[in-house]
Amino acid sequence: MTNVRDGNLDALAPLFEKYHVQLFNFYLRMCHCKATSEDLVQNVFQRIIKYRKSYKGSGKFRAWLFQIARNTLNQYFQDHPKFSELEESPDEPVENMISQVEQDTVLFKALNALPKEQKEIIELARFQKLQYKEISGITGDSISSVKVKVHRAIKNLRVAYFEQKKLFENEL
Repeated sequence: MTNVRDGNLDALAPLFEKYHVQLFNFYLRMCHCKATSEDLVQNVFQRIIKYRKSYKGSGKFRAWLFQIARNTLNQYFQDHPKFSELEESPDEPVENMISQVEQDTVLFKALNALPKEQKEIIELARFQKLQYKEISGITGDSISSVKVKVHRAIKNLRVAYFEQKKLFENEL
């Protein structure tokens, strides 16, 4: 990223290759729309180019990247207020589903049942595997506050998961 910051925009290609799938998955879990997720990933890399001079190189690039990703998502939700109140994805037929797919479906529904802030903190901590220090830098919260928020979000996810599992089993 320091090469990009210093004007070598060709150096952005390996970063795109390394991180575009992670960003896409982050957005897909947050907004549930493939086309929107693709657009948001492109917006992130446009912002990287636009704000490349602000990259200091002192912290991890990944944390800086997800700060931009988070800001991009928040801006999108501000610009599209109806989109931030997402409906659940339509259910697919559950016949002949294997156990892992069932668990993934229940987990996805449980994540959707959480407030946006909790869903985001779980996404950063568990799916993107960012360290608490990195999340602290992204959210502006203290490390201890991030730990508490992750703990509460996981606790609420556990409750939502078992509620969704019960509903899922009743549908069968």
